[in-house]
Amino acid sequence: MAVKITSVAKQLPQYSRETKDIIPFVKLWMQDQDSRFQRKVIKLFEAAAVDKRYSIMDPEEVFTATTFEEKNNIYAREVVKLAEKSLKKSLEKVSLKATDIDYIITVSCTGIMIPSMDAYLINSLKMKQDIVRLPVTEMGCAAGVSGIIYAKNFLKSNPNKRAAVVAVEAPTATFQLNDYSMTNIVSAAIFGDGASSVILSSYEEDIGPKIIDEAMYHFYNSTNMMGFKLVNTGLQMILDKEVPKKISDHFPAIVHPFLEKNNITIDDVNHLIFHPGGKKIVQTVEDLFGVLGKNINDTKEVLRLYGNMSSATVLYVLERFMDRNPVKGERGLMLSFGPGFSAQRILLEW
Repeated sequence: MAVKITSVAKQLPQYSRETKDIIPFVKLWMQDQDSRFQRKVIKLFEAAAVDKRYSIMDPEEVFTATTFEEKNNIYAREVVKLAEKSLKKSLEKVSLKATDIDYIITVSCTGIMIPSMDAYLINSLKMKQDIVRLPVTEMGCAAGVSGIIYAKNFLKSNPNKRAAVVAVEAPTATFQLNDYSMTNIVSAAIFGDGASSVILSSYEEDIGPKIIDEAMYHFYNSTNMMGFKLVNTGLQMILDKEVPKKISDHFPAIVHPFLEKNNITIDDVNHLIFHPGGKKIVQTVEDLFGVLGKNINDTKEVLRLYGNMSSATVLYVLERFMDRNPVKGERGLMLSFGPGFSAQRILLEW
């Protein structure tokens, strides 16, 4: 019994700014800092390969000394709206109703909500009262792929069922106003907010790429490389500058054995659906895949248009491929990295 991805749909928040329009806010924020440091930060924003990003709040709010409670309240209010809109879009693409979903996975790590956003979706969309819920938190950028893996395993055991994976992230709500570290600055330069929903199915008649295989890869002794630290002012970004090198060192072990297990090589993969973590990570992976004769142009374009939206971003890349309707028999490799440190992989076949 095949499990297929039948639909993907994104939803962007109401506020947006091009990077050039954010620079004045950054300059005002840094007005008391050393002038040489200010120039370094501006160059970092300009060279981040992100032309535009979207946000659940206006830049004035982002650069205002709001408390953790105030920003988290905005997060809780806005992510539910984005989740509902993206889920409706993904259902409409395949002419389904909310009551056609048997399993819902909601993904987010950039705020705190109890109950999680899936409970609100069940109420607002009047989903099944016996729907199975799974909120996925604390997995960061990898969680969009993780959610699909969990949905696939549920559907593999339950024929004639459908699942929805809804990823919503608001990294701008984690910006630390009094933190002038490079980690906080790099985070602000590359991240944006966004949502995406994926519909999966174990119905034989439903159409979409089949999930051939999936796997997770865990790096030992790397828990300090990526994530958030909970401080009085909110979620403080942890992002080690050694992440690109760590990916490069482990890349052969992440990619080749996974493909070999499925009796193929990288030559047999037509589409690379890679999470755009940031300019340096993208460059690292582009170099590694480039040597193998592959490109990640769609990954770079998603980063340019929207920034890194944590777990939702790889789903934006997936949507670009889904909308193109690849030729039957073509294969796609989904790949994302996240806290732990870990890599998540999915092999698709259209």
